[in-house]
Amino acid sequence: MAEHNEFGTAGEDMAARWLKEKGYEILHRNWRYKQYEIDIIAQKGKFLHIIEVKSRHYSPFGLPEDSVGKKKFKNLQRAADEYLQLNPGHKWIQYNILAITLFKDKDPEFFLLEDVFL
Repeated sequence: MAEHNEFGTAGEDMAARWLKEKGYEILHRNWRYKQYEIDIIAQKGKFLHIIEVKSRHYSPFGLPEDSVGKKKFKNLQRAADEYLQLNPGHKWIQYNILAITLFKDKDPEFFLLEDVFL
């Protein structure tokens, strides 16, 4: 597996643990539809959360969440539409971005952007 794929998997593992600690029930990880993927599908309260995870090493030149643009978001929506068609009954859906910044000398920083729409 390529190093960037291992880094992404490690970030998603950290994200799943962090979300569980915050009361989310993880329903699926890396759910795929055609070439599209949802990193994490989770339930908390009455909401179904469609979560894109972005992890990066700290850089003064950009934050992890900056890498989610309109094209990425549209792809996330396409996958979510298919998921909802296959799994009906969810009245409340929320798109979230979980950004994880890794530092050399301190714990990772988690930043959850909730109810995103681009």
